[in-house]
Amino acid sequence: MYHIKASNPGKDDTITIAVCSGLLGLTAMLLVYAWCNYNYRPIRAKNLTWTTLIYCATVLWFIGNLVTNNHVRLVGVWSNCKLWILWFRVLFVYVFATMTIVRFYALDRVFNQKKPFTRRSSLVSGAVVIVFNVTYCLVNQLISSSLTLEYVPDMEACNITMAFRIAAISIQWLLWGACGVLIFRLRNIQSSFNEFRESVAIFLVIIGLLTETSVTNLYYQYYIFEKKRRIQKTYVDVVASVLVIWLFIGYPVYKSIFDRRNYEQMWLERLAKDGPGNTYNINSNPQGTTAYAKMDENLDSGFNNSHLNYEGNGINSAYVNNHRPFGDPDPFNIESEMSAHVPFNDNLLPMALRNNMHNPLLNSPSLFAASYMDSSSDGRHVL
Repeated sequence: MYHIKASNPGKDDTITIAVCSGLLGLTAMLLVYAWCNYNYRPIRAKNLTWTTLIYCATVLWFIGNLVTNNHVRLVGVWSNCKLWILWFRVLFVYVFATMTIVRFYALDRVFNQKKPFTRRSSLVSGAVVIVFNVTYCLVNQLISSSLTLEYVPDMEACNITMAFRIAAISIQWLLWGACGVLIFRLRNIQSSFNEFRESVAIFLVIIGLLTETSVTNLYYQYYIFEKKRRIQKTYVDVVASVLVIWLFIGYPVYKSIFDRRNYEQMWLERLAKDGPGNTYNINSNPQGTTAYAKMDENLDSGFNNSHLNYEGNGINSAYVNNHRPFGDPDPFNIESEMSAHVPFNDNLLPMALRNNMHNPLLNSPSLFAASYMDSSSDGRHVL
């Protein structure tokens, strides 16, 4: 009737599950390595918490795809269509999108809005993600299955109505459209936190994925019965979602393995050269909890107008000689490169990126001291 060459789940579906699981496992190894090297500043700046949550959404999205794309026989527990398609596939596709939006919003809040992205901001953002997505799924759960999706026992398949498909795909386009607006706003961040190229690549990957999803679901309504199309759909979903995570953190992880010392020194010196303390008024984060520093009217002690040479488009040589991020003044000194114990000058950095939180610069009291000092009888400030 529909000119479809139907096929039940078989060996090729099992191979698809194995290959996709391998890709997800490899990405998990990437994240584990990143967390094990969290003190490596270029990695720490990538907001690993949200990136990890995005990965978790990817895994649960893939589990939902096993039922949605008919890679397993839909009998027993697998026959609960609303559970696997609505609460796994649809929910975590949305979670993936909204968490990516939050990750870009954190950069926008710090560098464009000049506001902090603290633990409280992160928790509020997480709450919004949960409420938005759970509310959508709960509403669809309460709607009659005949209007959304239902199990068809004779076919061992889930029937997804066209109205539900259109609504779900339309919301995805809206979410990624909002993400595109944030990416555009981040285009002028001139610092080591700039992810514009990676962000554009991510956006193009997702637009390609959404286009493929729209065509497959709206034009090939019964694709789940065609082995070739359902396998293609799952591969596209997994490769695209995994590629997003690799684009987020793959480069600093690669550099930490093959060019660790040189890359971190270049990254730190570029951060100093960009002058985030001057350009963005980056100060230490009193909540001290996120990868991004707090915006404040006062400059961080490591970054000063006096340290920047605007006419020469660089840092004053005296400042570079006295306050290099690494103890060795020559980053190309091969002997020092072989040493595993070259000290860092963490005081150059905003507090959120420092490894040593207990060595403030002289005459620059730490936030702890500033918060708890009192005035003595002779006018001095004492703890």
